[in-house]
Formats: sequence, structure tokens, C-alpha cells
Amino acid sequence: MDGAAIERFEAGRCRLASLAYRLLGSAADAEDVVQDAFLRWQAADHERIEVPEAWLTKVTTRLCLDRLRSAQARHERVAGAWLPEPLLDGDPMLGPADTFEQRESVSLAVLLLLERLSPVERAVYVLREAFSYRHAEIAGILGITESASQQHAHRARIRVAAERRGGDEVDPASARRVVEEFLTAAVSGRTERLVALLTDDVTAVSDGAGPGKRLLRYRTRERVASYARAGFRATPAKRRLAGGSPAIHIAPVNRSPAVLAVVGGRVVGAVVFHVDGGKVASLYGIAAADRLTRLNEAWRQHEPDAPVIGTW
Repeated sequence: MDGAAIERFEAGRCRLASLAYRLLGSAADAEDVVQDAFLRWQAADHERIEVPEAWLTKVTTRLCLDRLRSAQARHERVAGAWLPEPLLDGDPMLGPADTFEQRESVSLAVLLLLERLSPVERAVYVLREAFSYRHAEIAGILGITESASQQHAHRARIRVAAERRGGDEVDPASARRVVEEFLTAAVSGRTERLVALLTDDVTAVSDGAGPGKRLLRYRTRERVASYARAGFRATPAKRRLAGGSPAIHIAPVNRSPAVLAVVGGRVVGAVVFHVDGGKVASLYGIAAADRLTRLNEAWRQHEPDAPVIGTW
């Protein structure tokens, strides 16, 4: 393969990776898919490819669909042992962020909602909402009719809208202030204030602080407040598990404010918040090291703000 063909692929690598991430919810899987797409690009007859971007989008999307349909993926997602992989804002894999729909499509809340769609519905929704493909183009990518693409998009929008919380974009500074207040209340054990900062239908999901464990889910304001109070309480056992006494930072992750526990420059835990109407509507706790790999790579190259808690 000549240098021009390699350059053409590399010019679109970030777009392909952000597409794969939205479809799979995993940066590691997205990287694998993009590499597989590159291998197919290497083996292809480039003279017969009229529009390289369209060809690569089709190959990448179909590779993602194969993964979503795999037995392992179905088992992980149905068994409740799966959470989207968090990414630090600024990561090119988060992709386009020009519109509200594009920004929202990489929030952990929406990535989890997409799990309720069929693989084809998910692909149509992502291609349409996040990348603004026309239905005729989506039909060609997925090998379906244009009317089928429209129907899949309609069903996907209805299902996502039915579960989505809040319809307006939240100002990042305002959302951060809510999370700062929530963190202060949790660390100090102020249960009443925690409850007041939660929406009536709040939910919390945790990966159980390790790979291979079933997700822990909490509902009702009282249970979520209890989970947060216990989770943010510093103990010698937690410090030993973390490998030291973490500094606590607040940073944007997947376009949402997140609390990060950092030991020796390494993120050992993340809690990502979804804020709606000045209150916390959902939070996602992730501590499994393999789900924090890419976030840690970005964190090492990041100049963070001063920690909100210097020594936890």
C-alpha cells in the first residue's frame, strides 16, 4: 500500500474511532475495530473504491455490528457486568461536539440508553444523530432500504427520548457547582443535604470496584445518598486498595462533570455525574482498572486544576 493510501486512512482515523466508540462504548474495542478496518483497507483494491470515506465508514460500522452481535458482548451486556468506558474531555475519540446531539451522544447516560436498542437501531441512531448522515447514505452503509433506515431512526429516537432525563443542555460551570456541593455533602456525611441534591428518580450504578463483578444499582434518593456517603468516606482500607491517599479532582468526562480519585498521577476511580435542573439525576462509579486505561493515558498528558481535596 502506498504512502498516499496510508495518509488517507490516517486522516480519517479519529472520525472512525469516535464512530466505533459511540457504537461500542469501549475505547479498547474501538481501537481494535479501527485497526481491523486498516487491515481491510490495506488489502482492498483502492482503484475500485470511489469514495474512501464512505467505504471506511461502512467497514467500521459493520465490524462494530459484528462485535455487538457476538456471544461475548451479548453475555456481558445482558448479565449486567458492563458500563461504558469513560473518556476525559479533549480525547479525540469523543469526536464531534458542534451540536447538542453530538455532545449528548457520548454521555454515559446516553451510551447506556443505546444498550436498549438493537445493534442496527444503535448504528442508525449514531450515524444520523452524531454524524448527520442522510438516510440514503445510512442505507448504503448498513445494506438496508432507506425507508428501513427511517423506521429504525424513528424507533430509536422514541426509545431514547422515553428514558432520557432532561431535554436541555446544562451549563458546564453550573453542573460543576452542583457536583462540588454534592461532594462536600458526601464527604461530610450530610445525608439531608445529599438527598436534597438528588432528583426524585435518581439512579446510581457502580462497577463494584473491580472487573467481572455484577453492576451495583441504586434507586431512590435515600439509597443513592447512602451509597454516596459510604463511597466518599475515607477509610484506611480504601487507601490501601487505592495504593495511597488519593487527591480528589473534578474534571469533565464524556462531556459531564466527574469526581476523580488520583494517586501518584494515576486515576484509580471515577464517578461521572449527569446533572438535570440543578440536581444530580444519575451517577456512574467506575473503578475497574481496565476501564480506566485510556482515561489515565489522557490524564498523564493533562494539566489538571488544583484538587478540590488535596488528601482524602
